[in-house]
Amino acid sequence: MYLTRWQAAILDEVRRFRRVSIMALAKRLSVSDETIRRHVKGLADEGLVRRVHGAVALPEELAEPPFRRRMEVEALAKRAIGRRMAALVEDGQTVMLDTGSTTAYVAEALAERRGLTVVTNSIETARPLVGRNENRVMLAGGELRAHDAAALGADAVDFVRQFRADWAILSVGGIDLRGGLMDHFLEEAVLARALIGQAERVAVVADATKLGQRALVTVCPLSSIDVLVSNLPPPAVFERLLREADVEIVTTEPADEELAA
Repeated sequence: MYLTRWQAAILDEVRRFRRVSIMALAKRLSVSDETIRRHVKGLADEGLVRRVHGAVALPEELAEPPFRRRMEVEALAKRAIGRRMAALVEDGQTVMLDTGSTTAYVAEALAERRGLTVVTNSIETARPLVGRNENRVMLAGGELRAHDAAALGADAVDFVRQFRADWAILSVGGIDLRGGLMDHFLEEAVLARALIGQAERVAVVADATKLGQRALVTVCPLSSIDVLVSNLPPPAVFERLLREADVEIVTTEPADEELAA
């Protein structure tokens, strides 16, 4: 579906607050109530939002659970992925990390590295690295989201564009056969694209459940990344697409799984 700029803005607000009144949307976007209703109709027809009395809500199947609950989903696999990704990073390198449960596990593993410069928009990602092994942490500013303490928006994008990094490490909402990398929030996708543009190498850390899973917003095609780190080899159709896009496939070893237990 092609989204108008008003539909994209409405989706962004609904993704942020889960449920927003028509009046609040009209006020925030400086348009009439009727303009909001007209654009919401197309979104509702596509199943991207649902209309409730006087408001717009996010369909349950597109809702992203709170951060701490996401940390518990596939935790064993994510911890092993974090260790495997950290093994690719060398002491003294500059690493960019977005907000996500898998990148939080990457940050835990990176705490064993020395002399890193880490750029992130997430307090949860920054926390295990601060004050460890002479690692420096650069934290993007701006308004923090309540559910995951992540800063997004123009200020965060401008902040990360000041740096050049050896690695950008991304935790995505899904990897779709047609859409490539996908995320749950428009602002997360915008920040991810900024990180990609500032890094020599781009890695996506995603457990096997993310392959074939669709999210709300397309981030970039597979060709924009260099490495996929996952807990299992991808299905044949994904492996072919990744190889065609010249993406290196790295999977966790059995020893990683045991260490993560």
